[in-house]
Amino acid sequence: MILYHTSTLEIRKPDLLHSRPRLDFGKGFYLTTLYGQAERYGERFIRRGEMAILNTFLLDDVRTDCTHKIFTAYDGEWLDFVTACRKGLPHKDYDIIEGGIADDQVFDTVDLYFSGIYTREQALDQLQFKKPNHQICITSQETLDKYLHFQSSKKL
Repeated sequence: MILYHTSTLEIRKPDLLHSRPRLDFGKGFYLTTLYGQAERYGERFIRRGEMAILNTFLLDDVRTDCTHKIFTAYDGEWLDFVTACRKGLPHKDYDIIEGGIADDQVFDTVDLYFSGIYTREQALDQLQFKKPNHQICITSQETLDKYLHFQSSKKL
């Protein structure tokens, strides 16, 4: 599977030491299958006057060796998982987590729920109309080292 990661650097060998905690799926190396999404993410760096580098990787088939969680919708399970991760709470030990991104529009809803302004039902009501983007978070250094292979990079 071809995956993309946009950064201010070329990243030939990803490591979890440089990963930030309290993101959608917790600490990990985040990628997407969507080239356009990776390209748009690079615009954030460019607007800040930084270089944007789109890194391309190949992920081997990991279905038999890794624990894998897939969220197919912005539903209650996804909302609870993202809320817990953003609070820094530990989650089940998945090597790979895949699902929708809490992008700007979705994050507003999650943030209102997170702060207690929206109830869970109100948040889910808003989220049901959102079409999920796509992200893959690899949370295991062993999985990164064994199955994710750098292919190329290019400046955006």
